[in-house]
Formats: sequence, C-alpha cells, structure tokens
Amino acid sequence: MAERSLRGMSIGAKSLESDENVDLAPRQDYTYVCPDGHRTIIPFAQDAGIPDEWECRCGKTARLEGKDSSNADDLTKQVRSHWDMLMERRTEAELKELLEKRLKMHHDGWFPDYE
Repeated sequence: MAERSLRGMSIGAKSLESDENVDLAPRQDYTYVCPDGHRTIIPFAQDAGIPDEWECRCGKTARLEGKDSSNADDLTKQVRSHWDMLMERRTEAELKELLEKRLKMHHDGWFPDYE
C-alpha cells in the first residue's frame, strides 16, 4: 500500500490562486528614525492612520522623518527627580525645620533604633 501513496501538496503550503486580477491597496512608505540614527521604512495603506512614533529594532522610540515635531520638547525634557518634586512643594527653610523636628523625635525615643 505504501508504494501507491498519493502524492500532492501539503495543506496550506501553497495557494492555488494566482495573482491575476488582484488589486493591492495603494501604499505609501514612511520612514522612522530613532535617536541612534536607525532608519526603518514601513509601508502603510494610503488611507491608514500614520502613527508619529514607531518602536525601533533597538527598542527606542523612533519618530516620523520629515515631520515638524511639535513634541521636540518631549525629547529634551529632563526627567524630574524626587528632589525636584520635593522642592516644588517645600522651601529649603521648611525642609530644615522638618529635619530638626524629626531628629528631635528620634533622639527623644519616638522612633525605635534599627540595627
């Protein structure tokens, strides 16, 4: 029986349809550039919404090339540290007063000693 096995295509390996009479959606290529200079070209359908950002292969955020970036401040904006946020809420004089109060509470035995 093995000698008479059927020969043919495996299911799903190839399509039996041809490319005749197939109209692809009109496409347009867009280029994204990351801060490291990597360029990524992505084809999008012309009627698709184009994102301003794309994840680069290096993991960083790439921006659409040639677009006036109104978000340029976002790239140069410094990350606020804990100290920066604290200084927005209190003055140095208030912080010194709080420190003295907490040190006094510690010396008076309000806080247990951790060793």
